[in-house]
Amino acid sequence: MMEFINPGFLYGLFALAIPVIIHLFNFRRFKKVYFTNVKFIEELKQETQKQSRLRHLLILLMRMLAIAALVLAFAQPFFPVENSNRDVASKSKVSIYVDNSFSMQAESGKGTLLDEAKEKALEVASAYKSSDLFQLLTNDFEGRHQRVVSKDEFINLVEDVQISPVVRTFEEVLTRQEEVFADNLKGEKINYFISDFQKSSLGELQTSEDSSVFHYLIPLKAVNANNLYIDSCWFQSPVQQIGQHVKLKARIKNSSDTDYEKIPVKLEINGTQKALASLDVARNSSTEVELPFTNNDSGIQEAVISISDFPISFDDEFYFSWYVAPVIKVLCINQGSENVFIGAVLGNDSAFSLQNVSVSRINYSSFPQYQFIILNELTNISSGLEAEIKNFVEDGGNILVLPGDLPDFENYKSFLNSMQCNYYNVEDTSNTIISYINLEHPLYEDVFDEIPENIDLPVVFKRFVMTRQTRSRQEVLLQLQDGSTFLNVQYVGAGKVYLSAVPLKSNFSNFPRHAIFVPTLYKMAVSSVLTNKLYFVIGEKEIINVRQASLTGDEVLTIKQASSNFEFIPGQLRVNGHVDLNMHGQITYAGNYLLERGENAHRALSFNYNRNESEMVFYSADELKEIIEGSDMKSLYVLDATGKLFSKTVSELSQGVRLWRWFVIFALIFLAVEVLLLRRRG
Repeated sequence: MMEFINPGFLYGLFALAIPVIIHLFNFRRFKKVYFTNVKFIEELKQETQKQSRLRHLLILLMRMLAIAALVLAFAQPFFPVENSNRDVASKSKVSIYVDNSFSMQAESGKGTLLDEAKEKALEVASAYKSSDLFQLLTNDFEGRHQRVVSKDEFINLVEDVQISPVVRTFEEVLTRQEEVFADNLKGEKINYFISDFQKSSLGELQTSEDSSVFHYLIPLKAVNANNLYIDSCWFQSPVQQIGQHVKLKARIKNSSDTDYEKIPVKLEINGTQKALASLDVARNSSTEVELPFTNNDSGIQEAVISISDFPISFDDEFYFSWYVAPVIKVLCINQGSENVFIGAVLGNDSAFSLQNVSVSRINYSSFPQYQFIILNELTNISSGLEAEIKNFVEDGGNILVLPGDLPDFENYKSFLNSMQCNYYNVEDTSNTIISYINLEHPLYEDVFDEIPENIDLPVVFKRFVMTRQTRSRQEVLLQLQDGSTFLNVQYVGAGKVYLSAVPLKSNFSNFPRHAIFVPTLYKMAVSSVLTNKLYFVIGEKEIINVRQASLTGDEVLTIKQASSNFEFIPGQLRVNGHVDLNMHGQITYAGNYLLERGENAHRALSFNYNRNESEMVFYSADELKEIIEGSDMKSLYVLDATGKLFSKTVSELSQGVRLWRWFVIFALIFLAVEVLLLRRRG
């Protein structure tokens, strides 16, 4: 049904009476004319009374039609589009989402996809009246975008849109748009989504619960969406030491239909290039590259792996960091004298600082200084020591339990049960041998190149049998011939408990004199160094646990980046000697940051952009239509942004099929016909 933008002009149709009145007053009867000369009669054009009246009526009709057409043109008639509930008397609310994620860096026919998206947003706005209200929405969810503005202010906001590291799903954007439409004001409510509709980050399509809101998807297509990026990196050995030859691996992915050859990959540590490699990556595949280097310095190590790729470059750098301890501090708590076997392995190596202390002279406040604690042949565990050891382990420390000759089984059971660990039950004096080594565990995975068939393994003369705690999280490291456990590791909180079935004494076994003992104790101590996450992902809601950071009074931790003069205080929650940090979205740029306690750097924190945006796979307009057609979403439509008639389509959505131009043309035609009729009469 035809509607009018300015229905008041329809009163102009009363002007149709004017030509009728003029026609009535100008109506003339035929008169007889007498000619004195026949010559004049021959020249006379014959006209009957009937013909004259018909011409007059046609002229009258043309004038009335011309007036009616002009009046209708000024009333601006239109046919509303099928999927519209537009109230022409009210202001429309138009929310336009412009995807400004990293994938919008891809090339389009008009610069980048972001440039094209901004242009489309302006085209959409231009199709609406100046009195309509607009909202601009980007991935940043800025406060200034969470309100409606005039058309002129909207245009200014669009011009300020820049690429952002933030990624939003369709549901998140829709929820944000619905907040603007929450009022009950009259008027049409329309959402536009201008994006490349990347499959990895779009999420599930859906519509508003308000059925009066219409949603239009405007997919953009890149002309060059090739992307080579660094996906992740890791160390082959989890613990880093001074002088250690390190094998670092990185995974490079090729998200394109093009093969890449001889791509240089560079590693920088603390601003100095440490490794350079070259690799080939086949289309739509990934490959791993090894970047070996040597840890020459202790302390905080800040690193970045980089490649060169265009036009999508946000994922060409990968930041990570770690800590190399100058020494590994080990505390050995003894019931009696110091153990010579422990001293031989850890006391004579500059990588370790071994401190022996009697069980009667323990300084509990010093526990956080150590990475590894050995309980050596204690007869029983006091309640105070039990509580401190439990806190130490749960906070990330590692311990080795070596029972005494005559342990108090009930006391040990209470102590080990408090950490949900296996416990000692009875003494078994039968001779046996170790028959199984868990080579898949990090403790032994790089100790043997290969194991001979008839390998000489330790002999056990007597030992304490362990009973399995039902809730323990354990891995058997060394197993006896009868299937019982000789050495295992149990995971408690953030730490580990190594439980041995024997003390390090020759009358129990030859284990402390066997070749396997040295790498076992050595790797236990080395692996006790706290290994922080190499990197974090920007935008992921993750609490960062900072261990061994007991704060006092009003002391707080600060995050800084010297290269950008960036500094802020994250949210902090103190829990049992460690601190949980909440970034609250303050980190928006990839890079290495320092976590400082006062004037001292406590550790490094590395952040990288989410690699979901790196996968250059998108929904086409046809695919989006298929998804919509296969669902019950009634108010979701796809607009073709590539067609020449895009502006016309949006204009019809906002204003319907406008007819005023046609009525102006009709008015001119009617006037032209009138002129022809008048000339013919003349």
